[in-house]
Amino acid sequence: MSRSNFNNAVVSFLVPLPSILFYLYFVNHLQTNNGGASLSPLWSWCFHHPLLLANVLFFFNVNVLFWVIGRIQSSNWMIDLYWTVIPVMLVYYYATHPLAQFDLWRSKVVIMLTWVWSIRLTHNYFRRENWQWGAREDWRFTDMRRQYGRHWWWISFFAVYFSQQIFLIGICLPLYVVHSVDKPLNMWDFVAASVCLCGIVIAYFADTQLHDFVTTNSKLKQLGKPMVPNLDRGLWRYSRHPNYFGEQLWWWGLVVFAWNLGHGWTFVGALINSMCLAYVTVLVERRMLKQEYRAEAYRLYQKTTSGCVPWFKSSVIAVKDKDT
Repeated sequence: MSRSNFNNAVVSFLVPLPSILFYLYFVNHLQTNNGGASLSPLWSWCFHHPLLLANVLFFFNVNVLFWVIGRIQSSNWMIDLYWTVIPVMLVYYYATHPLAQFDLWRSKVVIMLTWVWSIRLTHNYFRRENWQWGAREDWRFTDMRRQYGRHWWWISFFAVYFSQQIFLIGICLPLYVVHSVDKPLNMWDFVAASVCLCGIVIAYFADTQLHDFVTTNSKLKQLGKPMVPNLDRGLWRYSRHPNYFGEQLWWWGLVVFAWNLGHGWTFVGALINSMCLAYVTVLVERRMLKQEYRAEAYRLYQKTTSGCVPWFKSSVIAVKDKDT
């Protein structure tokens, strides 16, 4: 392990400690003060506003601290890694907050699913990065760095970190609802769990097929052989972005949990995330079309294959007839 890789790994493990230690101190302080009978204004506010406290901790520990680290390292790689970790931290925070009330089995199911989702996505992150910590930042951040130049130092705070607070806190609202309403399990919980699990499975196979494709092309490039221009096998035969589709199923499955508990309004977080991901797909496809060796094949792929929701391919002949 290189020195920079080791340093990034250490930083990754240490960086959430401020929030963890603050929360543990708060819970311990509450227990030693008769369950909140005589709390100072600060601890009283933390006790009565669990959702706001989550936002405050996110702002200082992620937005501010991650941004400072990103400035020091000249790379905003860490937010990608923690996108897979923060939902797990949030679900445990909501479940252990003194005001939490919930059905134990529903909580166990949601926590287990969140762990499975997180492990799947974390594995995919490190596999994609060749098992390196902080080897590179997201290509979208790199493009924005070039675009905004000398102003990127302050724009990055909002574009990379503050925006993530809106997305992550928003899409994790169902985790808060699950631990705020004590209602017996019913059939809709099984529907929600099934949707979440289907999303995780689809995303796993889609990302694995994509990884194998990229690995094969890298080997062909090293050997000086022509690369395969496009991935159109497996799940990618039926959708141009099956990995994104699986990821969206996961988040909308969580919304079903919240809707079943009378808080359907939490769909707002998943909707914003879906709209953002739709824009990301546009950026990804523009990037594909800029690569000469695959541009023509990808244009045909766009015409014959569903953009997100898996569906049967359109006939090439039908597409040509439509164009003429």
